[in-house]
Amino acid sequence: MLIVMFGMIIPGYILTGISEARLKVGFYNKMCPDAESIVGGFVRSATEFDPRVPAFLLRLHFHDCFVQGCDGSVLIANGPISEKLAPAHQGLKGFDVIEGAKALLELMCPGVVSCADIVAIAARDAVAISSGPIYKVETGRRDGFISNKTLADKMPDFRDSIQLLKHKFFEKGLDDKDLVVLSGAHTIGTTACFFLMDRLYNFSSREGPDPSIDKDLLLELMETCPPNGDINFRLPIDHDSGDTFDIQILENIRNGFAVLQSDAKLMDDPVTKRILDSYFMVTNQSVKPSFEADFVKSMVKMGRIGVKNGPKRGEIRRVCNTFN
Repeated sequence: MLIVMFGMIIPGYILTGISEARLKVGFYNKMCPDAESIVGGFVRSATEFDPRVPAFLLRLHFHDCFVQGCDGSVLIANGPISEKLAPAHQGLKGFDVIEGAKALLELMCPGVVSCADIVAIAARDAVAISSGPIYKVETGRRDGFISNKTLADKMPDFRDSIQLLKHKFFEKGLDDKDLVVLSGAHTIGTTACFFLMDRLYNFSSREGPDPSIDKDLLLELMETCPPNGDINFRLPIDHDSGDTFDIQILENIRNGFAVLQSDAKLMDDPVTKRILDSYFMVTNQSVKPSFEADFVKSMVKMGRIGVKNGPKRGEIRRVCNTFN
């Protein structure tokens, strides 16, 4: 497993990914022992009101960590330069859930729990609520001092080639297996027709659809997202299994049923394809990899990206959308 420490220079690359942050499970046990249960309770209540919440929160954690590290920068509302307004964050939601959980924590333990940690805890609970694996989340992050939409320019993009996707993950200290497994987060949630139009009607330099799409799925997608239809109409990313956390998303990718272009690209590279295949082609249960176990490892690893520690590098915000 690739572990890259903050600031380490590898020939040809400058990596600003996994940090030596003093994160640990149970960081708030003494200072705010009910912190994680408060967040979990709020996430569950929000999900009862809106079943889309788990997908919102899982995506929010990913987008936060991939810009300057897991520091809550995506939550800030500081006018036209706000990071949350970056094109790469289009459609990002769940901010109100994080703010609501923070308000409760400020009543119970004022000035103790960071917004960055709330995002990480909420993502963990989102996975569990969606029938995914239950895991322990590391905490101890502080909130960053910077939020600027230009810093999101290098976010992974659905139009990226597989080589560029691999490079963007590598820059964050994440490897090819992390790319495959974290793409599996698309097992829950929806996407808009806007993100499919080029793939369906003007793929690459040729007119027409992406030839890797299964014919039956192609007809279904074209019916759902016609050329002159509503580009904001949303459909499940995980075909036929969009509400439950499961390995179906990886099977769909292998079989030509990937809805997103970036997911389909995982089959274009021999390494990522081999990783995908390993979850289905190994028959020996004693050595067969577990998607859920690997997803947990990659989530914990992603949660360590660019973590801020100490008052000089970060703060504990009183509200999540404003610097102190």
